[in-house]
Amino acid sequence: MPVAPAWLADVDEDVFTAAVHRLAACAHAGGRIVLAAHVGPDGDALGAALALHVALSGLGARTVPTVGEEPLKVPAPLADLPGVRDLVPPSALPEPADVDLLVTLDAASPARLGSIGHLLDAGVPTIVVDHHASSTAFGDVRLVAPRAAATVLIVDELLHRLEVPLTVELATCLYVGLVTDTGRFGHSSTDRAAMEFGGRLIDVGVEHAELTRRLYGTASLGELRLLGRALERLTFVPDVALVHTHLTADELALTGAGLEATEALIDVVRTADVAEVALVCKPAPDGTWRASMRSHGRVDVGTIAEGFGGGGHAFAAGFSAAGPVEDVVAGVVAALRSA
Repeated sequence: MPVAPAWLADVDEDVFTAAVHRLAACAHAGGRIVLAAHVGPDGDALGAALALHVALSGLGARTVPTVGEEPLKVPAPLADLPGVRDLVPPSALPEPADVDLLVTLDAASPARLGSIGHLLDAGVPTIVVDHHASSTAFGDVRLVAPRAAATVLIVDELLHRLEVPLTVELATCLYVGLVTDTGRFGHSSTDRAAMEFGGRLIDVGVEHAELTRRLYGTASLGELRLLGRALERLTFVPDVALVHTHLTADELALTGAGLEATEALIDVVRTADVAEVALVCKPAPDGTWRASMRSHGRVDVGTIAEGFGGGGHAFAAGFSAAGPVEDVVAGVVAALRSA
């Protein structure tokens, strides 16, 4: 007999019912729904947003999938996801008065929505779908389940309650979210529910071997050149077991790669045998630094990132910061020493 996943208990049943009713009513009335993944979208955020885009548009909604940053660039391994070509840059979004519902995906705070935040400020009704323990209180209906291994698990439950059949197209979006946010089922957040979900998606027909090759077995020349530059300046801070590096805007320009080409760098840096914590600082288009952190478990990098206005999980988190990169690193080192 199937066992209900533990994460379901994180969300009040009445809240789930309210979210389903709002989505169904809006879709069946042909309403316009903006689906916003967090900035610097990863597989979970984008997979969740695109799965809802495909599903809700099939129910009659005028869906608008987006990410709150420009230029809106999708990491190459995610560029073939179903619905990805329908992504709309923030500058082309409808006016708030013409949006019936906003759904945020995998965004722990309004800051993670980037320039989509104006829809919140304008009072657009909002459903929050997230699995970060650090999720801040925003939105009207909050489906926040910290024990879910990925946001796509919550989206799958929504689709089930909306009686949307699980197609290969939907399953592909969901599988990418699941496999990336669980670190290929290697993170401690991976539980029986996550493994069973992956199996169910494969049963639907997901080409998991091909998706894994795209996600983890392929890199552009630009990505490899950036990796080389970043590894050349790896630095180890022994007393806090921190391994860190950074890239510059000039290096991105010289290699012809965009910021989206740096997403996998942190997972290489974290493999250093001396590292308990890994930190990579990348230059954002607005002149700030986008910092990614990883932990092997003894340090809660989500809490560290929260101290800088960011968020995430105990083992994977991020934040944005201004100023010289040396100051950003010094701030992280100080936070680790105080942790």
